[in-house]
Amino acid sequence: MADEFIRGVQEAGNLVEKVTLYDKTIGFCKGCLACQNTQRCTIHDDADTIAQKMLTADVIAFAAPIYYYGMCGQMKTMLDRANPFFPADYQFRDIYLLAAAAEENEHTVDGAVTGLQGWIDCFEKARLTGTVFAGGVTSVGAIKGHPALEKAWELGKHV
Repeated sequence: MADEFIRGVQEAGNLVEKVTLYDKTIGFCKGCLACQNTQRCTIHDDADTIAQKMLTADVIAFAAPIYYYGMCGQMKTMLDRANPFFPADYQFRDIYLLAAAAEENEHTVDGAVTGLQGWIDCFEKARLTGTVFAGGVTSVGAIKGHPALEKAWELGKHV
């Protein structure tokens, strides 16, 4: 789904950088709040590098699986590690969520939306611009042919 969103964004003439979390080293936030003064995390791992990219992005799209009716742990940890943005002059405005789950009920994504909206609410210039949910995705590759792919592509074309 992320790749289809990216395809739409590129077709609209925008530059895109895809960053994955599954292969990164991302430690948990320690809650030290030093980042509120330095605008950088004291933990020097991949999350610090990713956060700096997020800080200067015009648009951020999160693509994540839904586990137990909420966002996956990697996404939540990355949001926590973006705490240095709070006092910063961040560039992003539009935030998108692309999510997939085995459960097909349209409300399966609600917990992830609520969690992401809580993060967005801390940034008065940002907003949740769009969400695409693919239910019934039970294994790797099961999303092939899913109608959410076209929705993600269409959403990307409007970035």
